[in-house]
Amino acid sequence: MSKTQQAPGGVRSKGLADYLNDENVRAVIYQIIAIGLVILAGWYLVSNTLDNLERQNISTGYGFLNLEASFGISESMIDYTPRSSYATALMVGLLNTVKVAFLGIVLCTIIGTIFGVARLSSNWIVRKLATVYVETFRNIPVLLQLFFWYAIIPGAFPAARNALQPLPDVLLTNRGMYIPVPVADNAYDFMGIAAILAFVVIYFVKKWAAKRLDATGQPFPIFWASVGILVGFVLIAYIAGGAPTEMDIPELKGFNIRGGYNISPEFMSVLIGLTIYTSTYVAEVVRSGIQAVPNGQWEAADSLGLKRSVSLRKIILPQSMRVAIPPLTNQYLNLTKNSSLAVAVGYPDLVSVSNTTMNQTGQAIEAISIYMAVYLGLSLITSLFMNWFNKKMALVER
Repeated sequence: MSKTQQAPGGVRSKGLADYLNDENVRAVIYQIIAIGLVILAGWYLVSNTLDNLERQNISTGYGFLNLEASFGISESMIDYTPRSSYATALMVGLLNTVKVAFLGIVLCTIIGTIFGVARLSSNWIVRKLATVYVETFRNIPVLLQLFFWYAIIPGAFPAARNALQPLPDVLLTNRGMYIPVPVADNAYDFMGIAAILAFVVIYFVKKWAAKRLDATGQPFPIFWASVGILVGFVLIAYIAGGAPTEMDIPELKGFNIRGGYNISPEFMSVLIGLTIYTSTYVAEVVRSGIQAVPNGQWEAADSLGLKRSVSLRKIILPQSMRVAIPPLTNQYLNLTKNSSLAVAVGYPDLVSVSNTTMNQTGQAIEAISIYMAVYLGLSLITSLFMNWFNKKMALVER
């Protein structure tokens, strides 16, 4: 070990021991060692895996994505046949996962908010019913709930020939719920473009309304204006596109229902199971958020003569949401990741399609890496959006 040296001019130069005793230097050294160990471990695992695959004559790479899939998928949001490629099949699975996760997040937020507020109700029966709901479904594993709903839903409805018709042209059978849908037409594409344009216009109107409020103190009814803009744009596009009215109506043909759009028992089981399970946690988040708002806010609203429902909607809930958004983000991420359990009831989500792909091609590592990357991407997108929303909802002091 070198020692501290005295320079000719009397200035003391640092030796190796001085550098090693410096906390900042040691921190850098430890980080370099840690990164090196991680790289070494990764290299060891990857090289060993590649060697083993080569000895077993298993090819590696993602070239299989362009091969013909040769298997059917019961539900698809895009055109798909067994002659489509594995890449298309995986895209079908991804869209099915996104569909159930998105609808689940919307529904669990609504249901969870209702039960979270009900948990604080002054009505004894309402409060206890909400407590039973939360404590029951929160403490049953989500996988068991999926099995439960999948056992209940197909058995609760008759065969296609005796289909129930709760609403005109809506049929309920043990093969799912069939609803009428509009026949494809260019007018619906125009309506989608018009809706996007409407949101852009609403964004600028909202900015103008904020400046107007700062300058004059007069509020602008931005909510109703936004609704008017959105409905107006979409309606104009619908009329300009020829105002199509043709519908694809489900009807019994032979032994099955033809036409319309089928909401399968598998999809309903997954959606109901994930929604109910996650809504119990959302209810607790909402309840704790409301309780985090100081009682003075309730007292101030009471002193103004506001009804409790108005105080809750206008004063308490907006403040509680600022506290609740971070834990809500966790619940949304959990719901998205729990959607991978859908394979247990036969819903063709990303994991189900990937498993079939893996079994047919033998590309296990590649298939697993794809859906790991997809779930990571979905979680990061959800987190980024919720972090942005959290900043928008934060109190801004002037």
